[in-house]
Amino acid sequence: MKQILLLATALIAAFPLSGYGENNQSDITMNENPNLTREWDKVFPQSDKVNHSKVTFRNRYGITLAADIYIPKDAAGPLPAIAVSGPFGAVKEQASGLYAQTLAERGFLTIAFDPSYTGESGGEPRYVASPDINTEDFSAAVDFLSTRDDVDPARIGILGICGFGGFAINAAAIDTRIKATVASTMYDISRCTANGYFDSMDADARYELRRQLNAQRTEDAKNGTHALAGGVVDPLPDDAPQFVKDYHAYYKTPRGYHPRSLNSNNGWNKTSSLSFINMPILSYSDEIRSAVLLVHGEKAHSRYFSEDAFKKLKGGNKELLIVPGASHVDLYDNLTVIPFDRIEQFFREYLN
Repeated sequence: MKQILLLATALIAAFPLSGYGENNQSDITMNENPNLTREWDKVFPQSDKVNHSKVTFRNRYGITLAADIYIPKDAAGPLPAIAVSGPFGAVKEQASGLYAQTLAERGFLTIAFDPSYTGESGGEPRYVASPDINTEDFSAAVDFLSTRDDVDPARIGILGICGFGGFAINAAAIDTRIKATVASTMYDISRCTANGYFDSMDADARYELRRQLNAQRTEDAKNGTHALAGGVVDPLPDDAPQFVKDYHAYYKTPRGYHPRSLNSNNGWNKTSSLSFINMPILSYSDEIRSAVLLVHGEKAHSRYFSEDAFKKLKGGNKELLIVPGASHVDLYDNLTVIPFDRIEQFFREYLN
């Protein structure tokens, strides 16, 4: 039971046991019109093939979202556009920015956005995850792209990484403006929260998780703060699973560490997990009529999420691509294994 509860509370896709150091601070306030960082502070090098700038837009909950926009140099005419976000607990300066910049190099106008309550985006209290709001964030990005003169509103796609792969599929199920969706190294956060990794939780374990999280709500109410769950475990315990070691190698080293990343630091608001227990995000994925490409690593611990999600999808415009030899985190930033050629081909086919 102890191991099950430990895994169940590790749902920030990063085995959150402690922060980067001991600064387990509570809430951090942010102005709804954030003062965006202007210097290049990504974990990947800047491309000389695209123009980059910062933009903001609001979702239907009134939260201001911050994004990096990447536009191919010398681009002419309204372009096909792609909104990118993820992984769950990451920021746009990490994997989503790398995907967005790479796809812009290939001719798409792209944005990589910070989800509500995280990174440079607005929302209070800080570091809240929500199955509804995080799905809405993708639709808000489509709102923004649809109103730009340099975007063809009939050719808009989305791409979600890790937990935001699941939200991307959920967005495709509700938003008919989305013509093509890619989910890379996908997590179904609702399933993982309610059932634990590898569906290891039973009803008793789920009840205990609810009890703990609701006790935390009481503590938060008493304290007037929102306690954080902790980011990727650091230092690594001797018995850490390989996928936890992989997360550490990305989020806790110069390879992928970023000061605004939840997984690199103190993690999500602890009680965020409550809403995911009762709200499965992929309930209507079988009704998606637009194109969907699921990409997952052959050796990823999370591979079963994409395989099971693909079984539910319907239509000849759905594809599951398993990348030989790749782990979950390989698809964050390993340019030798991320199948950008296939992703580009997919978007060109369905954003035509």
